[in-house]
Amino acid sequence: MLSGVGLKYGQGPDILSDITISLSKGSFHFLTGHSGAGKTSLLSLLYLAKRPTRGSVRLFGTDASAARREELPNIRRRLGVIFQDFRLLDHLSAFDNVALPLRVAGLDKSEIQSNVTEILSWVGLSNYIGARPPVLSGGQKQLVAIARAVVSRPQIILADEPTGSVDDKTARRLMQLFVELNKLGACVLIATHNEGLVDRFSFPRLHLSNGTLEQLDLK
Repeated sequence: MLSGVGLKYGQGPDILSDITISLSKGSFHFLTGHSGAGKTSLLSLLYLAKRPTRGSVRLFGTDASAARREELPNIRRRLGVIFQDFRLLDHLSAFDNVALPLRVAGLDKSEIQSNVTEILSWVGLSNYIGARPPVLSGGQKQLVAIARAVVSRPQIILADEPTGSVDDKTARRLMQLFVELNKLGACVLIATHNEGLVDRFSFPRLHLSNGTLEQLDLK
């Protein structure tokens, strides 16, 4: 998926150096490392928000790092991304936030209604369909963000510190959702600095240190 990837901004030092990762279909990995180690930068390469300075990013059989700009949306539709800061639109309801990727993809109104209602029910927000983000708790916002990321049934799910702003009980609930998504066939990569969370599960760990992939720790 990533082969010999390096990333730097302008003439600055490398943010990432010689990163090689291959994530198989249906795999589940944690991406760990201290703040500033490069976790968010690595995820941004995977969801095509940035292009590598060197090396290649290959997704779904396509060299995405060399793809034309107009080719990227079709690749991104097969990715589900959960951002650390949620990135919900405050003026839209939970329903309309989750519906956004389906509307962009051109689904008809009945399909959108069915799919969004189903996924919000699945994450436990049936009673909050019409609620807007400002009245939701941090955990509820994260659930809306997860629903939006997976409503299109992506093949790869990338999550940046998805439990960083919620309590321990909600964190366990969120992790169970990711485990269920993985069982349904999605490849899941979760960036986190929460060692306690990682230790609760037996999934392999990719560890970043100063921009370098230091180890693949298989428990």
